Amino acid sequence: MTVQLLLIDALNLIRRIHATIPDNQTALIERCDSAIKKALRQHGPSHAMLVWDGGHQHSWRRELYPQYKAQRKPMPDDLAANLPALQQHLEQMGLGSVRQDNIEADDLIATIAVKVVEHGGHVVILSTDKGFGQLHRVGLTQWDHFEGEALDLPKLEQKVGVPQHQLLDFWALAGDSGNGIPGVPGIGKKTAQKLLQQHQNLSQIFTPGTVEGKLGDTLHQHRYQARLSYALVRLRQDLILNLSLNQFRLREPA
Repeated sequence: MTVQLLLIDALNLIRRIHATIPDNQTALIERCDSAIKKALRQHGPSHAMLVWDGGHQHSWRRELYPQYKAQRKPMPDDLAANLPALQQHLEQMGLGSVRQDNIEADDLIATIAVKVVEHGGHVVILSTDKGFGQLHRVGLTQWDHFEGEALDLPKLEQKVGVPQHQLLDFWALAGDSGNGIPGVPGIGKKTAQKLLQQHQNLSQIFTPGTVEGKLGDTLHQHRYQARLSYALVRLRQDLILNLSLNQFRLREPA
């Protein structure tokens, strides 16, 4: 039987639901329960995982760039207090959890998703995070619970303004303020799009003499920052997880 895996970006889902109903533990549990049951009905997976963030404070990205996600607001106190009860409820639904200290959920999801697809399985990532666009391929899709639709590649490419193979280059140039990715100072979305329309990738853009004038000087001055940004936005696909998919097979309905 072909593996059909639903990967749930747990905090991506929970924090967005919580933002609409703060300080209401009962409603939070009910809405998260409803959202996950809906996803299970829609996608009919054979296996499902709740993937939790292990924290970015001591992650490899923070070691590489201490300002990474430094502007992020901490988890609201009421959500932090209610999270253990919510986790217990979700796991009682028959969903297994994956978490590793100091490893971000995005890297866990990327590693698991790519490995399953490479072995002939199909994966749905339940998340609104556009960074997963770099993973999209045959056998791997992304679902936005809040819009109730697939966050497919054409939609993402239209939104960002570059094709998939240039997504990492785009974020390396323009940065990503939501995640504290610096990019190149003075280069915004439109300039990054224009550069990538004219040149294939960062390597070509940073070849001496390719981009001249003031813009060329800016790029040369901040080329290492662009390379750093590229490394920060690139999801790891090589984590050693020591997991068995059998742990996450869904129980047959009674």
